[in-house]
Amino acid sequence: MARKDPVPEGAISDEAAAYIADVLMELALEFESKYIGQILRHYESLRPERLYNEPKQLELDLFDGYPPF
Repeated sequence: MARKDPVPEGAISDEAAAYIADVLMELALEFESKYIGQILRHYESLRPERLYNEPKQLELDLFDGYPPF
């Protein structure tokens, strides 16, 4: 099936786009596996601090007052 629209100047082929995407994904995964500790520490530093006595969501009774199934 031929393309109906003309290929813009400087565009790459479908195959090249797929190869480039694969290389970039491998690079991102390799980087993440090497620096995962630092990445997690950074994200943890962005979280607001929870008070020590504030219950976690799972500890709250979200359905208090509703009959069981």
